[in-house]
Amino acid sequence: MNLKSNLKSIRIDIFNPNIIVFLIFLFIAIAIPILYFSKELHPPSFQVYIFITIGIIFFKLGTFFPKVLSKISKIVKNKIKILENIKEEKLNDIKLFEHYDILELILVAIVSIGIILQIANLFILGGIPLFSGVLKGNAATRIWLFSYIFFLLGINLLLAKFKRKSHYLFLLIGLSLFTLTGYRTTPITILLSVFVTLYYTRNFEMKHNIFFFILIAILLTAIGFIATKSIEWQQWRLNPIDLISYRAGFTLNILDRATYLQGSTNGSLFYYTLTGFFESVNPRVLVGEVVIGKSHAITSTIFGPAILDFGLLAMAIQMFTIGFILKLLHLLQKYLKGIATGLYAIILAQTIVWIETGPTDIVVWIFYLIGIFAIIYYFYKLKLP
Repeated sequence: MNLKSNLKSIRIDIFNPNIIVFLIFLFIAIAIPILYFSKELHPPSFQVYIFITIGIIFFKLGTFFPKVLSKISKIVKNKIKILENIKEEKLNDIKLFEHYDILELILVAIVSIGIILQIANLFILGGIPLFSGVLKGNAATRIWLFSYIFFLLGINLLLAKFKRKSHYLFLLIGLSLFTLTGYRTTPITILLSVFVTLYYTRNFEMKHNIFFFILIAILLTAIGFIATKSIEWQQWRLNPIDLISYRAGFTLNILDRATYLQGSTNGSLFYYTLTGFFESVNPRVLVGEVVIGKSHAITSTIFGPAILDFGLLAMAIQMFTIGFILKLLHLLQKYLKGIATGLYAIILAQTIVWIETGPTDIVVWIFYLIGIFAIIYYFYKLKLP
């Protein structure tokens, strides 16, 4: 009985930053059948695997550096009471509507704004983008962008901080609305980030973990297949499973070509990503123009854009920085929980999606910036060196 109890008490932290490395290998494994056991795509050169290996090495260095992280961990434990005495004291002391404090109502309002904006966006489009390639191409408006930022941030912080079951209704509504846009990345990021948030803030059993993994897999397959079939000017003969392998294999081939085109975009991808609010240029279309000579939105994995912009060194610096930031956020959420967990979940989920799409979305950089400010804020409050 004691052994059984001990085994139940053991909890593996599956969502630590190292999951990025595992999922990169999984992404390659998914691509292998279409690349090496079919005639749909040509296998990439060996050089692409060298670049991927270098990227993983620098990511791991980022999670290990600096060595004082272990010392910081001990300091956080010793000084955690400092933050416990100050965090949201004033907000949590103010009760409205009997059982709701003002912080919870603020987060509910943020989530509601995201939902309302997304409804407005679909109304303006005049249809459901999931079933129309034309509407899908016009769905990523500024209204969509703000709705996504508000909803993703609000729902994760709300679920991380408050355990009221009625809040799951907001999740269901928002997830449904963003699924209708036809984009795979947004609903997958929402579901994945919420899964990470709940994993760290609830006592999940194995059956709950399996349920979320199956739901994410079904959503990824269904949205990708329906949206692809709905593109009027394309004809696909692949089934839903083969289509996932094809997309992974095609993206690896794009990365392979990018390794031979280092620095060819001269920083344009990064520039148009950061100016997404003001410019009409889609960085992924630019990838398509440079790599395959066609004006198609093309993904190039988490490594591709940096390689195309500035070369191998830039890719190494990017991966190191991502690993470092994720490690710091993971360290903070481990001890602080609540808001810190919600932020970590959002940024980790966005980074997981980057494995295929690459860092060409301004919304992800916005969340990374929020994460950096959070690191500075918490470290300042904890008076860390």
